[in-house]
Amino acid sequence: MVGHQETISFSKYSELYDMLVPKSNTLRKINDLVDFSFIYEELSSKYCSNNGRMAYSPIRLFKYLLLKTIFDISDVDVVERSRYDLSFKYFLDMTIEEPVIDASTLTKFRKLRLEDTNLLELLISKSVALAVAKGIIKSDSIIVDATHTQSRSNSTSAIEFLRYRSKNLRKVIYETDANLKDQLPAKNTEDSVENEMAYCKALLDCLEKRQTISSLPKVSEKINVLKEALEDVQEQRDLSKDQDARIGYKSKEESFLGYKTHIAMSKERIITAAVVTSGEKGDGPVLPTLIEESIKNGMTVKSVIGDRAYSGKDNLVYAKENKIKVISKVNPVISQGARKKEDQFDFNKDADMFVCPAGHLAIRKATQGKKGDNVNQVKTYYFDVEKCKQCPLREGCYKPGAKTKSYSVSISSQTHLDQIAFEQTQEFKEQSKHRYKIEAKNAELKNVHGYDTAISYGLTSMQMQGALAIFTVNLKRILKLL
Repeated sequence: MVGHQETISFSKYSELYDMLVPKSNTLRKINDLVDFSFIYEELSSKYCSNNGRMAYSPIRLFKYLLLKTIFDISDVDVVERSRYDLSFKYFLDMTIEEPVIDASTLTKFRKLRLEDTNLLELLISKSVALAVAKGIIKSDSIIVDATHTQSRSNSTSAIEFLRYRSKNLRKVIYETDANLKDQLPAKNTEDSVENEMAYCKALLDCLEKRQTISSLPKVSEKINVLKEALEDVQEQRDLSKDQDARIGYKSKEESFLGYKTHIAMSKERIITAAVVTSGEKGDGPVLPTLIEESIKNGMTVKSVIGDRAYSGKDNLVYAKENKIKVISKVNPVISQGARKKEDQFDFNKDADMFVCPAGHLAIRKATQGKKGDNVNQVKTYYFDVEKCKQCPLREGCYKPGAKTKSYSVSISSQTHLDQIAFEQTQEFKEQSKHRYKIEAKNAELKNVHGYDTAISYGLTSMQMQGALAIFTVNLKRILKLL
């Protein structure tokens, strides 16, 4: 049960906040900047108003998750830090003497209250509206790109995953007390998941006996991360892998298992729209959605800046119809004429190959026809026929008994003449200079707020993680520009 309205807590120690949490504190600034009542309004319908014991405030639980994203720490550590960090208590609207929640409450909150909400759209909309109200967004251009996130299941082996986490823990220990190096358990050198798990458990047991070092915040944080890694591996061994994650490609040789987040951002570096998909999806087809969501959230969009992935014919036609300029160089491979039944084949700009609807990457390509002839050139992409024979989507795509499976693209020399001419203008060249900004934003999401790896399984959880990470970077950016 949740109350009909948020209650205000009073304490005789509240004046300590004014003394010990300065106005320059980031969490205090965020609390003063944002009216979080929209969270209560959004989630109150998910609670019973007249039955059961009183639930924790949904606003406070949401703020816990926001703190977890801001500082990139585990559930256990965000709760523990809220026990003694006054800036955390202030942000959570707690009285100084008030007890903290149990860390498991955050898991229940995510699963029971947030999973069915469109949190990604809600939080981006609120942060963009705030930026517009503060007069921060003045440009009429958006910059678009996609960034990848590794699945929690990991495309690397369970052994590599555990070794990476234990290595980070040992590194912090050695920095704290180099003398402990000879007192830790011997590392596992065998290619065995069971042995690696046993080593990690022994390492944790050894450290728990040494409270003087394991109680240090920077050590305890790595300990909790390793514990979560052990749980992840155990869960992966007992249950199925992430069913929503798919193989995507960073290049022709390098792949990843996970998700893509397609992002639109203003020149002021405020993210105005985002779409989370599985990893194999192409970048180009999402462009109209990013434009429409940005406009819906309060942006005026007169131009779009992106890489070659966004210069497909459909995008150029859409942009022309809506009087939007596309600052994206034409790629003759994806800038093609109308496709037929195989229009679900997506071009992957990083691998420079097409990907079939089942997520398989072409293994080679060939060009037919001479450049400059009146007849259009054709590029043919060949797929691994052995995979096609076993593919669940082979009906209507692969002809039984065929020795090859290919997909051909006609390279039109006329369709994009206007865009090619636009590329030579000074306006195009000046606008293109802003594209680097979104690369820096992607790096911030990954390196500062843990967006390089999914924290849970499934597309819904990935969207939730994206919502919190994007909301965080938008608020930080607004504070900086103010």
